[in-house]
Parts: sequence; C-alpha cells; structure tokens
Amino acid sequence: MLITIPDILDQSKLIEINELLDQGQFKDGKLTAGWHAKLVKNNTQLSGRDKAAKQATALLTNALQRNPAFAHATLLRQMRSLLFSRYEPGMEYGNHVDDAIMGSNRSFRTDISFTVFLSDPESYEGGELIMDSSVGEQKFKLPSGSAVIYPSTTLHRVAPVIKGVRQVAVSWIQSLVRSAEQREIIYDVDNTRRALFEREGKSREFDLLTKTHANLLRLWSEP
Repeated sequence: MLITIPDILDQSKLIEINELLDQGQFKDGKLTAGWHAKLVKNNTQLSGRDKAAKQATALLTNALQRNPAFAHATLLRQMRSLLFSRYEPGMEYGNHVDDAIMGSNRSFRTDISFTVFLSDPESYEGGELIMDSSVGEQKFKLPSGSAVIYPSTTLHRVAPVIKGVRQVAVSWIQSLVRSAEQREIIYDVDNTRRALFEREGKSREFDLLTKTHANLLRLWSEP
C-alpha cells in the first residue's frame, strides 16, 4: 500500500525543525548505507548523536504519533529512529531497496518505509522520489510537511537535485501486520467503517464492519 499524508507538520513545527537542521552537523550519507547502496548514495545526513537531530526527532516523532492517518496506515509495532537527509545540487540516491533487517542485533524487520518532505517543493529543482511499480515509475515531490508511505520492498531512487536544497526525514517501520496486501485490506475496512459512522452513526452495518476489522487484526497481526 502506497499512500500520501498531507500536513503531518504544521507551519510552526516545520519552521522549527528546519531551523534545527540548519544548526546541525551533516555527514556523508554513505556512512549509514548498506554495502551495495553505498555505490549509488550521494547525500548528507544529520548524525543521530547531534543535539539538533535529537530535538528535531522528538518534534517529528510526536507529530507522527498524533496523526490518525499515519497510525491507521502503518499499524505501527516499532519505528527506527528518524534520519534527516540533505541533498544539494548534484546529489542523488540511485536505485536501491531498503534493507530487510536493521539494527545492531538484526532484530528489526522493515515492512514500511516513509519520507517526510521538509523543503518547499518550489525551493529546489529535481530531487523527486521515484518508485518502480508494475505500472511504471511513480514520482513524488510533496508539499513540505507531507509524507509518503510505501512498502519497504519497493525499488526506489531520488533523482538528482539540480538547484536548491532538498531536506527530508526518512525512517522504517515494523508493522503489526507484515503483509502489505493485508494492511491495505484492513486500512480500507477501517476507512469504510469510519466514513459510515460519520454519515449514519452507530448502525448495524457499522458494527459488522467493526467486527470484521477487529477479526482481521486478530487473524493477521503479529504482536
């Protein structure tokens, strides 16, 4: 399931995070890349130990946790610490797939990847997030404060930045439901029952959809 979520960050929090990033020390992005991704990764990243990174992480993590659409789409079990990336002119990230297992003890399975766009799309040229799919390439260059969520199985890349600076936050999620197809079914049922409740209140049909939603979670979740 691939979805976009607008306005995860309001304008004041977006400004605060970008000001923090301006104070941080960015390092070569290859330091956090896998052995084959190093060959195609050309960006800089804020060290997780940096004070600015810790403050920005706290702000964005709080916003993500408070966003209902993010919660419904991810069925979050655990999330890796946010990684703040910067692309200046000439920088890009070639085709790659995110590591299936992460963490020093190799205990974190990546089911979902996501990117939160922090730069105004009008402030830089190029830098689209491009995903390969069965219907061809899909390009994303979202308004600042918006996010795109996609299965970690997806082959993707970042197009070269031609002008300006592209700043994003990325991370990975281990979901309660491993399968992207099953997560999409649960997400659709959840959205349908919520829309029905808004229109008709607590009805017999709403109760049946709520029962189905709960039982699908029981059937497919891995708590």
